[in-house]
Amino acid sequence: MTSAAAGAGQSCNLRVGGIDCAACARTIERALRTLPGVRAVDVNVMGGTVKVEYVDDALGRGDFSRAIERVGFAVEDERGHEARVAAPRAFWSRRGRLVMTAGAGATLLLALLAGHAGAPASIGMVLFALASVLAGWYVIPRGVQAARQGALDMNFLMSVAAVGAWVIGERAEAAATLFLFGVAELLERYSMDRARTAITSLMDLSPLEARVRRNGEESSVPAVDVGVGETVIVRPGEKLPVDGEVLSGRSSVNQAPITGESMPVDKAAGADVFAGSLNGHGVLEIRSTRRSTDTTLARIIHAVEEAQASRAPSQTVVDRFARVYTPAVVAIAVLIAVVPPLVGDASWESWVYRALTLLVVACPCALVISTPVTFVSGLAGAARAGILIKGGAHLENLGRASVLAIDKTGTLTEGRPVVTDLVTPGDVAGPEVLRLAMGVERHSEHPLAQAVLAYGAERGVSQPTSTNFQALVGRGARATIGDRQVFVGSKRLYVEQGDRSPRMDQLIAQLEGEGNSVVVVLDERDPVGLIGIADRVRPEARTAIAALRHLGVDRVVMLTGDNQATARAIGERVGITEVHAELLPEDKLRDIRKLIAQGARVAFVGDGINDAPALAASTVGIAMGAAGTDVAIETADVALMGDDLSRLAIAVRFSRKSVAIVRQNIAFALIVKAVFVVLALSGQATLWMAVAADMGASLIVIVNGLRALRVGPRLRPIAVVRGIGIHPDAVPECQ
Repeated sequence: MTSAAAGAGQSCNLRVGGIDCAACARTIERALRTLPGVRAVDVNVMGGTVKVEYVDDALGRGDFSRAIERVGFAVEDERGHEARVAAPRAFWSRRGRLVMTAGAGATLLLALLAGHAGAPASIGMVLFALASVLAGWYVIPRGVQAARQGALDMNFLMSVAAVGAWVIGERAEAAATLFLFGVAELLERYSMDRARTAITSLMDLSPLEARVRRNGEESSVPAVDVGVGETVIVRPGEKLPVDGEVLSGRSSVNQAPITGESMPVDKAAGADVFAGSLNGHGVLEIRSTRRSTDTTLARIIHAVEEAQASRAPSQTVVDRFARVYTPAVVAIAVLIAVVPPLVGDASWESWVYRALTLLVVACPCALVISTPVTFVSGLAGAARAGILIKGGAHLENLGRASVLAIDKTGTLTEGRPVVTDLVTPGDVAGPEVLRLAMGVERHSEHPLAQAVLAYGAERGVSQPTSTNFQALVGRGARATIGDRQVFVGSKRLYVEQGDRSPRMDQLIAQLEGEGNSVVVVLDERDPVGLIGIADRVRPEARTAIAALRHLGVDRVVMLTGDNQATARAIGERVGITEVHAELLPEDKLRDIRKLIAQGARVAFVGDGINDAPALAASTVGIAMGAAGTDVAIETADVALMGDDLSRLAIAVRFSRKSVAIVRQNIAFALIVKAVFVVLALSGQATLWMAVAADMGASLIVIVNGLRALRVGPRLRPIAVVRGIGIHPDAVPECQ
């Protein structure tokens, strides 16, 4: 787990249980920074991980673990179990708080029953004291440790409230406060673990073992040991352990975890498959194309982990606010406790009690914990649907996009040209025109040439022998077939080489107007046929564009390098009226910047390679069909893992739902705080009510945030979010 980085010291990654808020993170960070040689500490609250960078070779994982455990947290191994300790201590580390809280609850119940039965007051005092000790077993030491480090967190506030309650004689209140806080902490930890599980469950999609054929024999080996080029056998009902290419066999494969496709996809020899997919009824032999640590699924998991660990610029503001917030609350509470009794005829016990209640009520846990939980849930839910969103900021911006700029080739279309028309204006029959074209194109690697050859092969037309092939750059090609010189190429070649006629010009214009690229076949100078070739429009494109408009994305712009006629024809088919054609990559970049300068939030959808400048400049860059494409995943802010344009609307709905939940949580937390602050100052709220209100609100917003894991089919579209900026990457703050 410890690795050296040349010239940059070393680093150690640890999993730590019990990290539930930024106060926990700061406590751990301060504890580790006291060790000499530690250069940097990065605590990921949502991931429950700690990364330590250090330069002292004498330090090691054990030193970091002991420092973390001294401030009350348990270090775990990668499987989520405490490392370094014997089983009894490991059990106590994982279950100790539950045992102590349960004991405190039982003791508190006995104390209340004893009082109700008329037992001596001394018995009740002892039972309340015991309940306070049990409930405060974890709270008070952490509060003291936090105070020593200058981090006045929720444990400190609860400790002060409980001790103060004992001082003024409210023993039952003190015990109840600590017990309820313990229960709330357990529930909050469970809820946070649920949110973390949304991410870590992705790791369970890929099997740990693979069945490989080595030296003619099959054997099971750890998936991490499968090398590139090895043959992997996947039986019916098994998950694929690696990315690869099917060598033999035929089966239907459910690759929903990777691409989000709802239906299984038929796979045969030559097809690409992804780790984490579920094999159907057939046996597949696969040639591994990536190691298990570099599969598409592994890269998705890595990207999502980086997304949940990312922080918005507002995190600095949150941290600065947190450093002054708790001391300010403590100072105000002291004034409330001291000033009224000193300046008037007021009861010390009454105002001290109100001040203690204010300390508990004022904690902003619910307010700040809801945002990261909600957005991490949204990120995980989108990943499960085959949509990789690389950070909470991008998730929010996606839903706020007012303009969608979209590339044509490979996005609105399938990116694979096919022959749509074969026109023979003269006496030469269609098969002969196709045969002549194939004779020339057999020597070319151009995508249009491949489309012509595939079309002829489908119709049983054989390729004639040709000689003297010559590529005519930017125009086409020519070759000799028999004793004839045949030209195949663009309209420009026809203008330069052919005998033009109004009839031929009209047919070319008609094909171009229908969105085709036109290939002209000339026998010497005589144009004998036209071949219309087009990139097929995705069948879901028109519905996807309509769904986006329904969600409030009113302006959709097509940006393409294709000619005006073809671009406008495609635009009409899919429902886009604003078309910018004949653009170079720098032209697309210019148009994106122009839209942003006009005040629009622009989401740009491209292939992630040729459109990289526009992807980088847009508010949100979206790569289409990114499964297996390294560049797309690395370049874009959002990657649609399958070639399904309808996922754009699903991604926007995830964003809208997540933002809506965050707004609900913020409004709820603020209302609860305002109501109970008033009740606390007026003496109407008790300590246990304050605990229930504060921690109950935190639990409610966490559970509400988990709803972002799923987007139901009946989600109602909401208006584009405007107004206050919500920064989803802010780490929860419990001070």
